[in-house]
Amino acid sequence: MADAFETLRGLMTSRYSCRAFRPDPVPEGVIARIVEAAGRAPSWCNAQPWQVTVTQGAQTDAFRQALLEAAASKAPAPDLPWPESYPGAHGARRRTCGYQLYEAVGIARDDRDARTAQSMRNFALFDAPHVAIVHSEAALGAYGAMDTGGFVTAFMLAARALGVDTIAQASVAAHAPMIRAHFDLPETRLILCAISFGYGDADDPANGFRTERAGLDDILDLRG
Repeated sequence: MADAFETLRGLMTSRYSCRAFRPDPVPEGVIARIVEAAGRAPSWCNAQPWQVTVTQGAQTDAFRQALLEAAASKAPAPDLPWPESYPGAHGARRRTCGYQLYEAVGIARDDRDARTAQSMRNFALFDAPHVAIVHSEAALGAYGAMDTGGFVTAFMLAARALGVDTIAQASVAAHAPMIRAHFDLPETRLILCAISFGYGDADDPANGFRTERAGLDDILDLRG
């Protein structure tokens, strides 16, 4: 079991949010293996509320263009409300991550135009050849969304195990109505996030930093 733990820990440590992809597509068989493995995630009453709509080829390009147009012209309309704030350490970690990205790609902190352009890269899906739109059943509410978060983590770890890079994107879910219309999804599906995926461009500076993690003392409150 020690070997299994070290394998899992290695996958979790090596996984990162990829912000620049090569155009090479992921074979359909590999995509199927990733989704099948992620489908083993636990859920309340085994409800398994998650589904993923995955694009490839021209479908990715068409969605990328539609998303860029929506981001430029439509107000955000997420199915779930954005966080009210990022208090304390949560805000500090968020700012640090942003500063690391700007430093890696050579953007000065006061260069608002460059920061906006970098932000729009989210809606270009960082040039990924694939995107998975992750959605859950609205009737299951917050708990269905929470269960689906486990699926998202499992998807990204399974992808890493197969040499595929990923980035989970809440920003894409800001345009939930457009996404449902684009993919002809029913109104009963909550758009939770996207996972852009493919093979990362190791030479792109946007992939040249790694975020820090909270220490055990910041996470664990062991009683008794």
